[in-house]
Amino acid sequence: MATVREATMDLLRELGMTTIFGNPGSTELPFLRDLPEDFRYVLGLQEAPVLGMAEGYARETGRAALVNLHTGPGLGNAMGNLVTAWHNKTPLVVTAGQQDRRHIALEPLLTGKLVELARPYVKRSHEPYRAEDVPRELHRAYHTAMQNPQGPVFVSIPMNDWDVEAEPFEAREISHRSAPDPDALAEVAEMIAGARRPAIVAGPGISRAGAFYDAVALAEKARVEVWAAPNSPLNGFPEDHPLFAGHLVLAQKKLAETLAPYDLVLVLGAQVFQYYPYLPGPVVEGGTRLVQITDDPEEANGAAAGTSIVGDVGLAIRGLVEALPEPDRPSPAPRERPSAPEASTPMSVDYVMHALAGVLPEDAMVADESASSKPRLHKYIRPGSPGGYLTSAAGGLGYCLPAAVGLKLANPGRPVVCVIGDGSVMYSVQALWSAARYGAEILVVVINNRGYSILKGFRDALGIPDTVPGLDLPDLDVVRVAEGLGVPGETIESPEALGEALERGLNAGGTRLLNVLVDPTVPKLLS
Repeated sequence: MATVREATMDLLRELGMTTIFGNPGSTELPFLRDLPEDFRYVLGLQEAPVLGMAEGYARETGRAALVNLHTGPGLGNAMGNLVTAWHNKTPLVVTAGQQDRRHIALEPLLTGKLVELARPYVKRSHEPYRAEDVPRELHRAYHTAMQNPQGPVFVSIPMNDWDVEAEPFEAREISHRSAPDPDALAEVAEMIAGARRPAIVAGPGISRAGAFYDAVALAEKARVEVWAAPNSPLNGFPEDHPLFAGHLVLAQKKLAETLAPYDLVLVLGAQVFQYYPYLPGPVVEGGTRLVQITDDPEEANGAAAGTSIVGDVGLAIRGLVEALPEPDRPSPAPRERPSAPEASTPMSVDYVMHALAGVLPEDAMVADESASSKPRLHKYIRPGSPGGYLTSAAGGLGYCLPAAVGLKLANPGRPVVCVIGDGSVMYSVQALWSAARYGAEILVVVINNRGYSILKGFRDALGIPDTVPGLDLPDLDVVRVAEGLGVPGETIESPEALGEALERGLNAGGTRLLNVLVDPTVPKLLS
């Protein structure tokens, strides 16, 4: 009879989960020993990069990725990026080794309350009741992670379970799509057709549903402007399209003012709405009707206004395209593109983002953790293809650098650029070693303003004096840190050197880091 470990390996093959992201510990060694040749183990030097790499990989493959962490301390190290995976709705099967069942009642070293630790930020958290149940629980974890709304699932596995005898376990096929109410969609189609000036708010649920180009078809048929949902972790609409209007801000009053000219707003695959600084006001102005379509019942239940329809966002969009009659209104005029900013020393963030936009390949994937520079990035960099943009919906740091590595491992033929702050890069800088070790060719562009500029902006918005400690990062040599992890880098101080450095980085044949010194002037929080 096979062992639990052998049955699990066979199951993982059936599920297509032969890439394991991990950082090994004593409780994981029984699982990892003699890893079969058809499995790939991607080592991260700390668990936060491990989780981030797995999420980038899952995001690009469209399937749940497998993570293996080291009991309580390892899960604790990964929790920040697990929070991001939860808010990004990324399918992950996260496992951790638990202590040996035979003496766990004595609470030996490295016994952990793993199930309780993971539970707030996963769809399901469980430790199998019997060793023989491990394959069944991993199978359930995979399908729970893939079921809409997608998200991470956690399984705690005692280290002595792997050698117990178990029957083979075959994977089952499960369809994860649920159709929205057709009558409700028919009413929405009539509302769009009859509206004077409708608009679409495109959220990450569009990309998760594989409906990127379906959203284009809907916008073009409806003749509407399209806004990106505030802080959307994925691009749900091509931002180089003539109907793209821009990014909504994370503030209630200003967001409502932006949407005030529209008599109907259709929110596709996004929360209604995500905010950051407290700026009270209406969700939408009194003359604006609001309709949300989401695959997440909790997003619908928690919406602050409007009508919500729950179901597969892709099916909903395709249904609206079919049901929508040709509207009796002109197509909106394209928005003007921003002009090229002037060169200066130190360089403005606008100048750097404009220069980067000028050399980015059309199919590039941009992982963004630029924090205070994010509005400038959105102003100039306009991803036009699915998967062209990735960020953290949770707002935490330490996610995008390892996520960029995961994106590249999943799709080696597509260019990947990580745009990140000098403060942000230090949260998961170990990911550079994994990028070099596994040949994940990415360009890391550090927007270096010598401090936590986003916090300075928030400080200024709150009217707090310039007395808060810990907001400056003097003498941080990011290039030497990168070189110590096996990644070459260079510091760019002048606009004359920037263009060539970006070209070199994109064609380096390996991971490269550019430390770009920019004007440290603190931008307004909602500029």
